[in-house]
Parts: sequence; C-alpha cells; structure tokens
Amino acid sequence: MLFDEYLTGKKIDPEKYKKAEPTQYAEFRQLFDQLHPDSFTQQKLFLINKIRRAHKLEGVTEVKTTTPSKAMRPKIKPLKPKTS
Repeated sequence: MLFDEYLTGKKIDPEKYKKAEPTQYAEFRQLFDQLHPDSFTQQKLFLINKIRRAHKLEGVTEVKTTTPSKAMRPKIKPLKPKTS
C-alpha cells in the first residue's frame, strides 16, 4: 500500500496535504514505509484526525448507518410448583 492510497482511505487529500505541510508529509511517508499501516495509524491517530479536518478529501460522501432497534424479548412467567 502506498502512502497516498493510505491517505485517501483515511479521507485525506494527499495533494493538499503535501502542498500545505511538505516536511511533515515527507516525515510521515518515510515512517509509513517502515511500518505496517495499522501500526502507523495507532502511533499517529490523533495527528491523522487533525490532518483529516484540515485537508478533507472532496467528493467523498459519508454513509450513515442506523442500528436496528432491539427486538422485544418475550416475557417468561416463572412456573409455580404444583401443590396437591
């Protein structure tokens, strides 16, 4: 996976980011090449969120999913012991 593909997957515009912050882009790209993408994400999670807000990828629509409501559980009445 390339760094630009990674940024696109994180909804960050790589071109805007590269032009706005070239030194940080180069530093992160070098680190990304040495690490697994998941490890990179864990290390830079808060910075990635700030970068995403500053250099949002245009044309990406976010799909909101709704969780289905919880199904009603049947009420079970406790059994009374038989008395003769």
